[in-house]
Amino acid sequence: MTLLNEKALRPFLIRRDDYEAEPAGMEAYFDYTMAVRRIADWLCERYGCAFHLYYQEDSDDAWDGLEDDIRSGYAGVEHAISLFDLVETRSFKYASDPAPDAGRDSKPDAGGKSAGPARDIRMAVRNNVFVYPAHRVAFARVPRLAQYGLGYEDLIFAESDAQLAGFLAELRERQLADRQLLVFTDTRDGLERSRETAERPVDREGVFMDESLKEQIFRSVDTFFADDRSFYQTYGVPYKRGILLYGKPGNGKTTLVKSISATVNAPVAYWQITEFTGSESIQQVFDAAVKLAPMVLVVEDIDSMPESCRSYFLNTLDGATSREGIFLIGTTNYPEKIDPALMNRAGRFDRAYEVKLPNEPLRLDYLTYKGTGRLTDEAGIAEIARLTEGFTFAQLAELYVSAALELHQTGATDWQRLIAGMKTDLSKGRSREWMSEGAGRRMGFSAGN
Repeated sequence: MTLLNEKALRPFLIRRDDYEAEPAGMEAYFDYTMAVRRIADWLCERYGCAFHLYYQEDSDDAWDGLEDDIRSGYAGVEHAISLFDLVETRSFKYASDPAPDAGRDSKPDAGGKSAGPARDIRMAVRNNVFVYPAHRVAFARVPRLAQYGLGYEDLIFAESDAQLAGFLAELRERQLADRQLLVFTDTRDGLERSRETAERPVDREGVFMDESLKEQIFRSVDTFFADDRSFYQTYGVPYKRGILLYGKPGNGKTTLVKSISATVNAPVAYWQITEFTGSESIQQVFDAAVKLAPMVLVVEDIDSMPESCRSYFLNTLDGATSREGIFLIGTTNYPEKIDPALMNRAGRFDRAYEVKLPNEPLRLDYLTYKGTGRLTDEAGIAEIARLTEGFTFAQLAELYVSAALELHQTGATDWQRLIAGMKTDLSKGRSREWMSEGAGRRMGFSAGN
């Protein structure tokens, strides 16, 4: 398609042709105030009312919501017009596991197989104006000329405060209904935020652990998120709660967290601590969490908190309002690395729960729930549960997959051989002796390699 045809088919508020005679050149083309005025005038003419300019100064929740709506094809938002004619208006990325929406493109090859990851192609947020007509709310991410290329300014327009407030309330309700997780990740360039759809939500029947412990945890969760908050009001208890889950990997800590996240009617945020976590990102996470309260904040592998900011983290937990309305869940595979100060004072982590290796009855329940009955009879499942002493739930899941593969490929499953092989691998993992023959025991590189 030629540039001329592109101009004829796609409307732009600002065209380079209008500024070719300007002595300031590109600076005039990317004039910020001119762009704002043209957007406001266009909205007024299109919708018959004046639009006021707003700026979200505390976080990017509204912009996250816009991106989610564009990605999902939400009918309540429309692409109104593009801004600059020589700046991109569409974006793409590769998606390894695409959802079947209109923006995806993954064509099969001649053999009927997928040709590779789908290309997730859609309108870009930058350089476009998006409008929610029912609310008279508009978004514009306006390109600006910067020292090393193009930056942008985020602008939100609305007819009135009431219209904007109604839109934000509806946006929150839709985000809750979609069960999306807000993910915070500390990076070299600062705290990144994204929204992700929970994969394979886990109901409470899918949580396998000591029944009394399971009941304690879910009772605490249900009490916290009860609509009337009667417990906290009746007994004058601060409206915040913190629990720490610890134990060996694969025993169900993450499954328990997923189940809590999937069964509470509240926002859920995951915070991925990295070596880049610092006092600034800690403050940003808790500021955002308080604004979403009541909510669940999950801090996985909390033992990886850098030493340099642990005191700041503790002080934040002690703050009078820093955790109001937050149900904080921390997890760790290495409780010995946890700062004792986290558990020695109420208001930080109020309770610490050990998630232990499953005993034989729990292994039997899990294997039955997993569907092992498709591979063997009840007596066989009971025998497998007996033989898998020391297995985690993750290892039981792998045993099921290996057995199913063997049955599918050979028509039979040798359970005892599979279990013995996994136990041998477990033993090697504990002893760190992976190679079983002579000089092959040494791991690493020799001088001749």
